[in-house]
Amino acid sequence: MAARALGRLRPNSSALFVCDVQEKFRPLIAGFPAVIDTSRRMVQAANVLGIPVLVTEQYPKALGPTVSEVASVLPPGCSVHAKTLFSMCTPDVDAWLKSKPDVRQVLLLGIEAHVCVFQTSLDLLERGYEVHLLADGISSSRPHHRAAGLQRMAQAGALISNSEMAMFQLTGDAKHPRFKDISALVKEGQAGEPLQFNSAL
Repeated sequence: MAARALGRLRPNSSALFVCDVQEKFRPLIAGFPAVIDTSRRMVQAANVLGIPVLVTEQYPKALGPTVSEVASVLPPGCSVHAKTLFSMCTPDVDAWLKSKPDVRQVLLLGIEAHVCVFQTSLDLLERGYEVHLLADGISSSRPHHRAAGLQRMAQAGALISNSEMAMFQLTGDAKHPRFKDISALVKEGQAGEPLQFNSAL
């Protein structure tokens, strides 16, 4: 009998994708401070656990760079890709993924849930990757668009998660050598303002 795919995250098979968390979106995206905070903490967690990080910026000439809170914690040599395609899966990103054959799981967050994150999710699923949506780091300009995007991605086979779930799953044991670092990042998130929406998603 074949083993069921349970979505167990492991650092050596995971990558973190940060989708278009850019300066010009600050006044436009619902709950954007929470998206920024989750993105920042997840990048820091990836750095602690040795997980590769990939960042995209949608037409940065008009929409600006990645927000400073996130850009300041990106690891040296982090791949930051400008794009006009809505999906993150540009030819450059596909090449980056092919250079990392051990990566089979993608932790995905950013904006907007119903456009760029949605199309990225479908492309990754189509390419055979397991997609973990960090819902506390995903939003849209309108809450109902976020809810529809998350629901549609889940229907396609993406797994709904959040930053705390992911961090503790990636460590797996309180005896993990970096558990204290990860626990501190989780506590930062618990003290922050969560995304507030009517939808359960």
